[in-house]
Amino acid sequence: HVQLVESGGGSVEAGGSLTLSCVASGGTLRDYCMTWFRQAAGKEREGVATISSSGRSRYYGDSVKGRFSISRDNEKNTVTLRVDNLQLDDTATYYCAAHLSVAFKCDLGSQYHYWGQGTQVTVS
Repeated sequence: HVQLVESGGGSVEAGGSLTLSCVASGGTLRDYCMTWFRQAAGKEREGVATISSSGRSRYYGDSVKGRFSISRDNEKNTVTLRVDNLQLDDTATYYCAAHLSVAFKCDLGSQYHYWGQGTQVTVS
Protein backbone atom coordinates (compact mmCIF):
# COMPACT_ATOMS: atom_id res chain seq x y z
CA HIS A 1 0.00 0.00 0.00
CA VAL A 2 1.67 3.19 -1.22
CA GLN A 3 1.46 6.28 0.93
CA LEU A 4 2.18 9.71 -0.52
CA VAL A 5 3.15 12.83 1.39
CA GLU A 6 3.36 16.24 -0.28
CA SER A 7 5.34 19.21 0.95
CA GLY A 8 6.69 22.52 -0.25
CA GLY A 9 3.52 24.57 -0.51
CA GLY A 10 3.26 28.07 0.88
CA SER A 11 2.28 31.66 0.25
CA VAL A 12 4.08 33.51 -2.52
CA GLU A 13 3.66 36.68 -4.51
CA ALA A 14 2.63 36.55 -8.13
CA GLY A 15 5.63 35.79 -10.28
CA GLY A 16 7.29 33.74 -7.57
CA SER A 17 8.28 30.10 -7.54
CA LEU A 18 7.91 27.02 -5.39
CA THR A 19 9.14 23.45 -5.48
CA LEU A 20 6.60 20.86 -4.40
CA SER A 21 7.72 17.39 -3.39
CA CYS A 22 5.90 14.11 -3.10
CA VAL A 23 7.59 11.33 -1.15
CA ALA A 24 6.30 7.78 -1.29
CA SER A 25 6.52 5.01 1.26
CA GLY A 26 5.24 1.46 1.30
CA GLY A 27 6.19 0.84 -2.31
CA THR A 28 8.72 1.50 -5.03
CA LEU A 29 7.81 4.52 -7.12
CA ARG A 30 9.66 3.24 -10.16
CA ASP A 31 6.61 1.07 -10.94
CA TYR A 32 4.16 3.95 -10.83
CA CYS A 33 2.83 6.61 -13.14
CA MET A 34 2.75 9.87 -11.15
CA THR A 35 0.58 12.95 -11.60
CA TRP A 36 0.16 16.24 -9.82
CA PHE A 37 -3.38 17.54 -9.53
CA ARG A 38 -4.74 20.71 -8.02
CA GLN A 39 -8.08 21.85 -6.76
CA ALA A 40 -9.03 25.43 -6.08
CA ALA A 41 -11.91 26.38 -3.81
CA GLY A 42 -15.19 25.92 -5.62
CA LYS A 43 -13.58 24.38 -8.71
CA GLU A 44 -13.13 20.90 -10.07
CA ARG A 45 -9.91 19.03 -9.63
CA GLU A 46 -7.45 19.64 -12.47
CA GLY A 47 -4.55 17.52 -13.61
CA VAL A 48 -1.46 19.70 -14.10
CA ALA A 49 1.50 17.41 -14.77
CA THR A 50 2.14 13.72 -15.40
CA ILE A 51 5.35 11.73 -15.58
CA SER A 52 5.69 8.13 -16.68
CA SER A 53 7.35 5.50 -14.47
CA SER A 54 10.60 5.78 -16.41
CA GLY A 55 10.49 9.55 -16.55
CA ARG A 56 10.75 9.56 -20.34
CA SER A 57 7.22 10.89 -20.93
CA ARG A 58 5.78 14.04 -19.40
CA TYR A 59 2.51 15.83 -20.01
CA TYR A 60 1.26 19.20 -18.83
CA GLY A 61 -2.06 20.93 -18.63
CA ASP A 62 -2.49 23.84 -21.00
CA SER A 63 -2.70 26.38 -18.19
CA VAL A 64 0.73 25.46 -16.79
CA LYS A 65 2.79 24.65 -19.88
CA GLY A 66 6.06 26.50 -19.85
CA ARG A 67 5.76 27.38 -16.15
CA PHE A 68 5.57 23.99 -14.37
CA SER A 69 8.08 21.16 -14.60
CA ILE A 70 7.65 17.64 -13.24
CA SER A 71 10.54 15.32 -12.45
CA ARG A 72 11.17 12.16 -10.47
CA ASP A 73 13.95 10.43 -8.62
CA ASN A 74 13.05 6.78 -8.35
CA GLU A 75 16.01 6.07 -6.10
CA LYS A 76 14.65 8.55 -3.58
CA ASN A 77 11.00 7.62 -4.17
CA THR A 78 10.29 11.27 -4.87
CA VAL A 79 8.39 13.23 -7.49
CA THR A 80 8.92 16.98 -7.72
CA LEU A 81 6.86 19.75 -9.27
CA ARG A 82 8.70 22.98 -9.93
CA VAL A 83 6.25 25.84 -10.31
CA ASP A 84 7.52 29.12 -11.74
CA ASN A 85 5.92 32.46 -12.56
CA LEU A 86 3.02 31.71 -10.27
CA GLN A 87 -0.25 33.46 -11.03
CA LEU A 88 -3.29 34.17 -8.87
CA ASP A 89 -5.17 31.35 -10.63
CA ASP A 90 -2.55 28.87 -9.44
CA THR A 91 -3.87 29.18 -5.89
CA ALA A 92 -5.06 25.71 -4.95
CA THR A 93 -4.37 22.60 -2.95
CA TYR A 94 -1.87 20.47 -4.86
CA TYR A 95 -2.03 16.69 -4.67
CA CYS A 96 0.22 13.98 -5.99
CA ALA A 97 -1.30 10.74 -7.19
CA ALA A 98 0.08 7.37 -8.22
CA HIS A 99 -1.03 4.36 -10.20
CA LEU A 100 0.81 1.23 -11.19
CA SER A 101 2.03 1.61 -14.73
CA VAL A 102 1.07 -1.85 -15.96
CA ALA A 103 -1.95 -1.67 -18.29
CA PHE A 104 -2.53 1.95 -17.30
CA LYS A 105 -2.83 5.01 -19.50
CA CYS A 106 -0.46 7.41 -17.84
CA ASP A 107 -1.93 10.83 -18.47
CA LEU A 108 -3.77 13.72 -16.84
CA GLY A 109 -7.23 12.27 -17.37
CA SER A 110 -6.86 8.82 -15.89
CA GLN A 111 -8.17 7.62 -12.54
CA TYR A 112 -5.40 7.26 -9.95
CA HIS A 113 -5.34 4.79 -7.12
CA TYR A 114 -3.19 6.44 -4.47
CA TRP A 115 -3.40 10.03 -3.29
CA GLY A 116 -1.58 12.28 -0.89
CA GLN A 117 -3.21 14.70 1.54
CA GLY A 118 -2.23 17.77 -0.40
CA THR A 119 -0.16 20.89 0.09
CA GLN A 120 -1.60 24.40 -0.15
CA VAL A 121 -0.25 26.98 -2.58
CA THR A 122 -1.50 30.53 -2.18
CA VAL A 123 -0.52 33.26 -4.63
CA SER A 124 -1.18 36.91 -3.85
